[in-house]
Amino acid sequence: MKRILFPTDFSEASKNAFVYALKLADAIKAEVITLHAYELPQLNVGRLPNTIKEVYDNIELENFDDFKGQIPVLREIAEKYQLGHVKLTNMLKHGDIIWTIKNVVKEEHIDYVVMGTKGATGLKETFLGSNTGSVITEVDAIVIGVPESSEFTGIHNIVFSTRYREKDLKAIKQLVPLAELFGAKIHCLYIKTKKSDVNPVVIEDWKFLLKDANVIFHTVESENVKDSILNFVDSYNIDMLAMLNYKRGFFEELFKQSLTQKLSYHVKVPILALHENAV
Repeated sequence: MKRILFPTDFSEASKNAFVYALKLADAIKAEVITLHAYELPQLNVGRLPNTIKEVYDNIELENFDDFKGQIPVLREIAEKYQLGHVKLTNMLKHGDIIWTIKNVVKEEHIDYVVMGTKGATGLKETFLGSNTGSVITEVDAIVIGVPESSEFTGIHNIVFSTRYREKDLKAIKQLVPLAELFGAKIHCLYIKTKKSDVNPVVIEDWKFLLKDANVIFHTVESENVKDSILNFVDSYNIDMLAMLNYKRGFFEELFKQSLTQKLSYHVKVPILALHENAV
């Protein structure tokens, strides 16, 4: 059985993402593992050891009580969407959230990570948004970042941003069966800039290789890649944005950090980030 990790901080954004986790689990017959990670504070070393232990014990107890109290809430959400049959497992761990997620992904053989993001306010991203962006770029798994305002109404149109690289072809082939489960159409989007080096023959090869899949090909000439992607999302009623997250390459060169990570603070639909090590 496939496994979906759902990290949560009990916020409304994370609860909204939980619906996507449930819907995905139902479609691919997977188990959802909920994870709440918390950090213990750095206390003054001058304090007595017994005092420090009492503080730590109280923090751990409070986090356990909070987590235990949220489990029925998650069950209610599952029942509300007629998804009470989806298998749920709950984890509570202390430690850095990114480090904990990476470890759980490895130890539990996680296939997908689904988590909420609050996006950015001005130049400063929120705590949850920052963590989602970091998970997208650091975890060797498929990650779905769900904006707080994105309510699940079905997945009918998925846009896949590409530069027609070999790894992109592997990624879209991995995306096709997932799209088919939801009855979704894939829009293969290439933003052609003045520096673009894609041979038209490669595009025709892709069209031939994907001729039996529900894929439509689009080329948009623009020097502003990020805005062009976002405009396409709005214009074509896109329900999910999918892209391959390169560790080094085009996205980092263009934005000094992953475009996948940067977009997670601004896009209004979920981002499905395919990691190069996961395709």
